[in-house]
Amino acid sequence: MARIFWAPRYMDTAPFTTIYQHAGPFATALVDVGHDNEHGEHEHELRVRAVCDQLTEQGAPDSVVSAVGDRLRELVERPAPIARLVVATGEGIAHDEIIGVRVDRPVSTWGPLPDLAPWIAHRDSSLTFVLVLVDHEGGDVALYDSEVPESQEEAAVGGETRFVHMVPVGGWSALRYQHNTENVWRRNAEAVVQEVRSHVHRGHRLVLLAGDPQSRGIVRGQLEDTKAEVVELDTGTRAEDGGEEALQEAVGQALLSCLGRRRAALADALREQRERGGALATGVDEVLEAFVRGQVDTLLLDPAETAEIEVDAAHHPGLNLGQELPPGPVRADQALIAAAVLTGAAVSINRREALADSPAAALLRWDQDPDAVAG
Repeated sequence: MARIFWAPRYMDTAPFTTIYQHAGPFATALVDVGHDNEHGEHEHELRVRAVCDQLTEQGAPDSVVSAVGDRLRELVERPAPIARLVVATGEGIAHDEIIGVRVDRPVSTWGPLPDLAPWIAHRDSSLTFVLVLVDHEGGDVALYDSEVPESQEEAAVGGETRFVHMVPVGGWSALRYQHNTENVWRRNAEAVVQEVRSHVHRGHRLVLLAGDPQSRGIVRGQLEDTKAEVVELDTGTRAEDGGEEALQEAVGQALLSCLGRRRAALADALREQRERGGALATGVDEVLEAFVRGQVDTLLLDPAETAEIEVDAAHHPGLNLGQELPPGPVRADQALIAAAVLTGAAVSINRREALADSPAAALLRWDQDPDAVAG
């Protein structure tokens, strides 16, 4: 299966849940750890030192700074670009994650809540997808993250080859051979479908389908009763010389189109809810109150705008921002993301202009009765 290079869903916050099981304060560091030239190791060390110095200046204990620095210095054996997010407390490392992006502005924050917005901004534009290369003999099925060129999982399925090629024979033999051949094609395609279905059932619904047109048609037809979003690519084969460069370009274009459709769908949902006064909250305070009610499905925020706003959890009784949050104000972006993680809401990064000219908004799980809010 090919290595896919492409970097440009709403962000699933579930991987962050364990962070908030720790009591703060938190050290958050986001650093480019790629080695893309002969000076890569030295430049990596300089970036780590700078982040650690900034954490120390903000009051982080030496033990926390040392734990963060040691983790960031570890060599990541992946091609650049590559970045690493490390979150730590006095108990040790609370979160460690790697992504295939270049980070030009490192993050180093010591505070009552993790500083996750920059990381989410990178992850929000990534996509997980299933790439399928299919022909009459079966198919290669691989799971990819758009930020990483290597597949996460990969399987070759099918493989029945008897009668796989049609040959020019005459009479009844020709009809019988053709029938056998089509049955083999169908069985090999069904094996591919079963593998794809296993990914779809796990939530990986974007399927990019390439290869032989006739086999693609069989596979696509048998996926119609699933929740898969199938996109056919008019390039790529399973052969060694199957046009890998053209396939990579086709994958990139398909992912870009998919991301554009999702952004457009989000804009349509916001516009629809605004027009009918429906399941939408706008403004930091209104969104926080929606979190108190467990009402937020997707948090939409402008990180730069919300980072300049402070909120106090005491003004929103029932708001859950994690373990042992000290009294006093915190940054709005950090509070909103904490509330999203702890209520299972997704997060999408947007600019204020797309959010009804508000620094934050939320698509809600249900319409809120205005009388209930007032009461």
